Amino acid sequence: MVMVELKGLHTVKAKGKVYYYAWRGGPAIKGEPGTPAFQDSYNEAIASRAAPDSNKFSASIIRYRASADYKKLAESTRRNWGPWLDRIADHFGALSVRQFDRPEKIRPRIRAWRAKYAETPRAADYGMQVLSRVLSFEVDRGAIASNPCEGIKQLYSGSRSEIIWTDADIARLKAVCSKEVAFAVDLAAHTGLRVGDLIRLSWSHVGEDAITITTGKSKHRREAVIPLYDALRDVLARVPRRSPVILTSSKGRPWVKDGLGSSFVKAKKDAWPEGENLNFHDLRGTACTKFYIAGLTEREIAEIMAWEEETVSRIIRRYVSRSAAIKERIRKLNEGLSTSQ
Repeated sequence: MVMVELKGLHTVKAKGKVYYYAWRGGPAIKGEPGTPAFQDSYNEAIASRAAPDSNKFSASIIRYRASADYKKLAESTRRNWGPWLDRIADHFGALSVRQFDRPEKIRPRIRAWRAKYAETPRAADYGMQVLSRVLSFEVDRGAIASNPCEGIKQLYSGSRSEIIWTDADIARLKAVCSKEVAFAVDLAAHTGLRVGDLIRLSWSHVGEDAITITTGKSKHRREAVIPLYDALRDVLARVPRRSPVILTSSKGRPWVKDGLGSSFVKAKKDAWPEGENLNFHDLRGTACTKFYIAGLTEREIAEIMAWEEETVSRIIRRYVSRSAAIKERIRKLNEGLSTSQ
């Protein structure tokens, strides 16, 4: 197929696939590149951008995508939200903005749309989060009086507050995964860094006494400063220096996020064919548990993991398991009794 050059066409590669958008932050183009359907979809998107009906909700989505609020989101968030904005535009775009100012009538329609994704409740709630953000944007600019998504309860009621990787979980995964994935898991469990920061962590970030790296979640405005305690030094000592970046794939090249993610998911399926409710992000909880049991204060944990100090208590409750808290209390009781005798 011949690919005609289309002005402003934006491409995004994710999980081995290529997605096309009419422009950066614009709607997705449907069909295969080079086909009439693809060209028609592109033309329709450009036409809607050139002369959107400002009274339609589709214009609200265009305004939100062009707003500073949307642009200040992390790139990964925009990449995840883009498909949901397309789905919202497809379903609600023809409605007038004023229809969202009638909660008693629009809420049943919103619930009906969410019900389409009820088989995956977390995804359904994620879509509601995106829709709610667009509606909040319309409230802020005075187009509607209130956000009709407010008050609609989430479908997903599960909590990850008790979910961390235990030493046994990590050992089970490492029994089937590659040594490169094992290095990534060990480093995550001992530093608490997010996967995006882990894959760009370089040997130059490792100082004499600590790892110091700006965090991507904060758009590099905050630093994570992780002391080089003995267990972390042992992890680093096992990782071969094949690149300026610490973590590399089996080919000796730095990981990309999707590459590490897919290798990790495959290893997890091999380790737990029956399924297991653990994800890579839960390794942050493992690191936090290690810091907490070691006796670090909430402020110290906040500084290490680059968390906001005023929210550190809430985040610790989310990631530190009840058993860890009980062990910490036992330790304090044992120390107190031994000194009183």
